[in-house]
Amino acid sequence: MSLSGADIQCVAKLARLRLTEAETTSTLSQLNSILTMIDSMQAVITEGVAPLAHPLELTQVLRIDEVTEENAREAYQMTAPAIKDGLYLVPRVVE
Repeated sequence: MSLSGADIQCVAKLARLRLTEAETTSTLSQLNSILTMIDSMQAVITEGVAPLAHPLELTQVLRIDEVTEENAREAYQMTAPAIKDGLYLVPRVVE
């Protein structure tokens, strides 16, 4: 796929950009080289290749999922003004 100067001017108009002739030529050259690279990448045969989440074979080291602190609910709720069934009671603010 190849773009023309008219394509660049059309996109520039849609983006509300005013490009000079030199900028149009430079942009055209850069976009055409990008499209050429994409075409060459699409030509690569990838049948049988599994998709990768990451290009490097890394494993995430995770810590062991174990309880490290005791349940101290009673100690925390000792200073609360009102508690019922282990829950903090607060005044209603929405009528």
